Amino acid sequence: MTASPTFDDTLDPDRIDPGRIDRSAPAPWRPRITHRRPAVDPDAAEAAAADLLVALGLDLDDAHLTDTPRRMAQALIELTTAPEFDLTTFPNDEGYDELVLVQDIPVRSLCEHHMLPFTGVAHVGYLPGERILGLSKLARMVEFHARRPQTQERLTSTVAGHLERLVAPYGVGVVIEAEHTCMSVRGARAIGARTVTSTLLGRLRDDPRSRAELLALTRRSA
Repeated sequence: MTASPTFDDTLDPDRIDPGRIDRSAPAPWRPRITHRRPAVDPDAAEAAAADLLVALGLDLDDAHLTDTPRRMAQALIELTTAPEFDLTTFPNDEGYDELVLVQDIPVRSLCEHHMLPFTGVAHVGYLPGERILGLSKLARMVEFHARRPQTQERLTSTVAGHLERLVAPYGVGVVIEAEHTCMSVRGARAIGARTVTSTLLGRLRDDPRSRAELLALTRRSA
């Protein structure tokens, strides 16, 4: 049997080895979830923001724009820096095997095609296996993966896939509803249009009754 990771262990969900996870551990398991990426250079980001604004014909000597490059850089750094957290799980001692669903988790991410925000809500559910999650961890997992430029489709499948790999539930379901500013403030200018994406895994994909329950609770028809 593989050793259970300790509280101090750090896992990058993009590089998880499911074989090292001992899901039968009797105590809480709290891996530190982090995302490894090249170091951020705030000064270079600020300089690049200034160059962009000048290229757009804006006057950085204007009192209202003098500090805009710094603010732009800080905003983009914040929107693309994933917050680390401890993914606390516990033994499923009671053998609970029904759906656990957290609805209306706020989603704030960036469209990688235009670097404009998309915002909305995520509904994340799972059918517990040997371990159960602290409920807040579903929201933290969404926030963690949302902090990067991407498509909504990728965000949906990434959250579902990493929950499946880390916790090994009998099923995972993720539904995200979001409005994309790249479609509402430019281009089609479809203000109020919402995009819905879903990823269902395990029994929530393959068992019609479980699938119907999740989609009914998230107000989506099968």
